[in-house]
Amino acid sequence: MSLSSDHLKHRWRLSVAPMMDWTDRHCRYFHRLLSRRALLYTEMVTTGALLHGDVPRHLRYNPEEHPLALQLGGSEPGDLAHCARLGEQWGYDEINLNCGCPSERVQRGAFGACLMAEPALVADCVKAMLDVVGIPVTVKHRIGIDRTERYDFVRDFVGALHHAGCNTFIVHARNAWLQGLSPKENREVPPLRYGLVHQLKQDFPDCTIVVNGGLTSSEQVLAQLQQVDGVMIGREAYHNPWWLSQWDALFYGVPSVERTREQVEAEMVAYMLREAAEHGTPWYPIARHMLGLRHGLPGARRWRQVWSDHRLKAQDPREVTALARDERFVHA
Repeated sequence: MSLSSDHLKHRWRLSVAPMMDWTDRHCRYFHRLLSRRALLYTEMVTTGALLHGDVPRHLRYNPEEHPLALQLGGSEPGDLAHCARLGEQWGYDEINLNCGCPSERVQRGAFGACLMAEPALVADCVKAMLDVVGIPVTVKHRIGIDRTERYDFVRDFVGALHHAGCNTFIVHARNAWLQGLSPKENREVPPLRYGLVHQLKQDFPDCTIVVNGGLTSSEQVLAQLQQVDGVMIGREAYHNPWWLSQWDALFYGVPSVERTREQVEAEMVAYMLREAAEHGTPWYPIARHMLGLRHGLPGARRWRQVWSDHRLKAQDPREVTALARDERFVHA
């Protein structure tokens, strides 16, 4: 493996999962204040939204967010190729295809986890995107669908995509049950089976294999990194974002961002003011992403209540942060 490909592979060592309604550009700006190295993902953007909707609204991001991947949802090779090209033109560092979302709405669009039943189609989608972009095309998927728990199902799926040119797979270590479970239940009810993801790494040693699902501590991440190339963290990164401030030192061997929680909050207030001036964005859809900043600390509940108090929507965020800090007796 060349130095450049080695460096590229290192990109996926730690990442924050694409999460609908959560990982918008404001959330990603906040996460980037905490970790310089973690790979960040957009919410899933459907090909229809880009083909028929407001492209700048869906693809705009802050330059500080890099490295940044665009996750696409779709199942038509030509449409995906067009949208992948758009993503590259907008400056994204990676195009990721969603083959893991189990929601009924996504299934009606014939993409997400149900695509795992059609590996030949997914391979065509991957090849169509690879033919038109020079950045990595990756796939996020499950270890199986419904009650199919055979390893050969996910092995053959990865094999078909690898043959089409995909070299990076982000594997949620649960099955997706396409009937009978809500998306939330699909993140909790099907059992985690990390061993299948580890076996994929053994069977596809030249591929980058990233594990996702149920990981909530640095010890768990370090254990997984003994078996696979990377770890993707979802809900824990959102609800306990201060954990990200440890990632650069723990998982990349570089100095962590030297900011206190108060400094991060102040930088977010400055960002809110800039967003209001440049785009007319109110502060509260930005503030919702940082409500976990003081997770586990005394006074966190009151701080969170102030920043989520709708009665304060008309106030300047500098006034809100002053109110949130009032009566706070602890320091980061």
